[in-house]
Amino acid sequence: MGTDMISADVDEHGIAEVVMDHPPVNALPAAGWYRLAETVTRLGQDSAVRVVLLRAEGRGFNAGVDIKELQADTGHDAIIGVNRGCFAAFAAIYDCAVPVVAAVNGFCLGGGIGLVGNSDIIVAAEDAVFGLPEVARGALGAATHLSRLVPMHKARAMMYTTATASAAELHAFGSVWDVVPVDRLRTRAREVAAEIADKNPTVMRAAKEAFNGIDLWDVKRSYRYEQGFTFEVNLSGVAHEVRDAFGRRPDGGE
Repeated sequence: MGTDMISADVDEHGIAEVVMDHPPVNALPAAGWYRLAETVTRLGQDSAVRVVLLRAEGRGFNAGVDIKELQADTGHDAIIGVNRGCFAAFAAIYDCAVPVVAAVNGFCLGGGIGLVGNSDIIVAAEDAVFGLPEVARGALGAATHLSRLVPMHKARAMMYTTATASAAELHAFGSVWDVVPVDRLRTRAREVAAEIADKNPTVMRAAKEAFNGIDLWDVKRSYRYEQGFTFEVNLSGVAHEVRDAFGRRPDGGE
């Protein structure tokens, strides 16, 4: 996989496995978010695909955007690129014509929350942690998706303090379907995907479309509204100051 960042494979049962692999922490640059969006959209349009399983290799599921890409840009092209890329990836997950099962290991932060918040089913490893450290990194966003995972006041507290929630906590809220040992994550996620793949594909695609049609709010419009504030803090110069300070932390940040 390496520099490809995103790979996909479809088995004989119609389970499409999409894998993020971008060391060291699966923090994707703009190109990676667009690649993910294109891959998921293409698979959803493939009549042979009955379910998409999204997972990751490495230490964690996803650590959001590649902050180094933003720090290296003296203008606004990078922030526009990652914002549009994230929007495209989150929308692709939500709009995918078949159910999307997310298998989450380790950290699921920032953009990772956008991916799982728009997924249909989440299976998590016991070591999984979920959070939005955006305010500590000069950004905003994905409160829309966090609010689909935890109650509103919990979401606000997590955003303002950058606290994380465990897989067990999200399981108690009902947003995580199952929590398993790390070494069983892929197997369990594939079991769930297989249950979906075993159903009539026409009915399943109709079920996905129906659920999206009765959603309580427009997740794409809501997230796009949030992104406006991300642009504001970047245009003001504050975001660069916060990101630079984060990069100078003793632990080296991301």
